[in-house]
Amino acid sequence: MNEGVEWALHSCLNLAWIGPGRAVTAARLAAYHELPAAYLNKQLQALVRAGVLTSASGPKGGFRLARDLDRITLMDVVTALEGPEEAFRCTEIRQQGPGAAPGAGPAGGRAPECAIAGAMGRADLAWRRELAAQTLDSVRERAERQAPDAPDRIRRWFANVA
Repeated sequence: MNEGVEWALHSCLNLAWIGPGRAVTAARLAAYHELPAAYLNKQLQALVRAGVLTSASGPKGGFRLARDLDRITLMDVVTALEGPEEAFRCTEIRQQGPGAAPGAGPAGGRAPECAIAGAMGRADLAWRRELAAQTLDSVRERAERQAPDAPDRIRRWFANVA
């Protein structure tokens, strides 16, 4: 998973703490964590395409949450940035080389599922289910328990940035 997922998740929380009435540019969101604005903007645009954020151009433009945090799952963000494909892609290397079973594979019919592909598929499904079960609102609640002053500190910082 690329670092853009982490950046996007933090940006979503920051937007929630800033409040729904204020759009924030990618440059401002990036400046808060000293991130490259152009790269963060790509992540934010992917979230717009996925319906997690909205964006508007112009002097008062920027990004806002498109939905309440309790309607955005971690899986929504991961899928928006990483795509829907499984993390592990079996290329059937067991069908190559001297260890390949005669008559198995494309020419000889369908080989049984690779045990490694099956195990990785089950792990991927468990991971996806866990991400889909967690909303950004539950993450926000944990973050606020860990750092109760974070929402106010973030609102003040963004209010002071020109």
